[in-house]
Amino acid sequence: MNEKNIQVAKWWQETDHNKILCTLCPRYCKIGRGQSGFCFIRQNLNDTLYTTGYGKPIGFAIDPIEKKPLNHFYPGSDILSFGTAGCNLGCRFCQNWSMSKAKSDASNALYASPEDVVALAHEYKVPSIAYTYNDPTIFGEYVIDISKIGRQEGIKSVMVTNGYIDKEARKQVYQNIDAANIDLKAFTERFYRKLTFAHLKDVLDTLIWLKKDTDIWFEITTLLIPHQNDSQEEIKRMVDWILQHLGSDIPIHFTAFHPDFKMTDTPPTPPQTLQKARKTAIDMGIKYCYVGNIMDSASQTTYCPGCGKPLIERSWHNVSNNLIADGYCPDCHTAINGIWT
Repeated sequence: MNEKNIQVAKWWQETDHNKILCTLCPRYCKIGRGQSGFCFIRQNLNDTLYTTGYGKPIGFAIDPIEKKPLNHFYPGSDILSFGTAGCNLGCRFCQNWSMSKAKSDASNALYASPEDVVALAHEYKVPSIAYTYNDPTIFGEYVIDISKIGRQEGIKSVMVTNGYIDKEARKQVYQNIDAANIDLKAFTERFYRKLTFAHLKDVLDTLIWLKKDTDIWFEITTLLIPHQNDSQEEIKRMVDWILQHLGSDIPIHFTAFHPDFKMTDTPPTPPQTLQKARKTAIDMGIKYCYVGNIMDSASQTTYCPGCGKPLIERSWHNVSNNLIADGYCPDCHTAINGIWT
């Protein structure tokens, strides 16, 4: 067994009948000898749980931070992005299924130590690392080690995640995380149960925890899928919950679905659906709301909630103008929520 390619996991306990209970996420897989959990990369070998994804990224990329998407965290900066094989959700509409549904032994991953990942960020002179593409919750041990070194060396860490994580595990995984984008996939239990094989309540609990118990900057993304989660009624209920529990300053991104994986018969999201959802959120009191996966510069621009001045102008993922001065609108001096410098 190559110690570079496999590591004893955190967050598990022994049960009867030669099975291990994985306590990393609310799925709580009971894993028999020689078997893997739902995510593929947590495996019971001789009654010990191992993480087979530790140190095994499936590739790196330098992305604009807006691609995560994060519009209020160092806008216009680049970020080192990577993921591994596997995922702890079973989204039938997965837009990145070639990675999230891959098994680690079938991927083309190469070993990269936590030190290697941080060194790569320094080499490319980027201020942040994103744990993304698949869901970083499942390689939480790797996230912990990279983000700890990153913080010591002045490199920020960003989780791009579904938020489906156990209450105790997340305290450790997020200990050195600076920002997150939480994928709130819908606002009905029916959608979560049938299309992701998970539960809505656990994701909402993570959002409340981030707001009330951490200083982590976070934004929310919802992929609007025609006839599944795009009704005005559902959007209004979601926005109302965000206003009540998280506040009006949390940026929301409504993004366009394209047919993929097991939902190739579902049509793409019409741009009008995204624009209508954005207008609804703003009319209800959300200060910052954006659309994604379509060309719409006006709906991707950050406006001052005080005077309406365009402050950060964007085209797709590119920032063409940034007028925010020390976190304030230069005209009316309204504070703009975010991490700017």
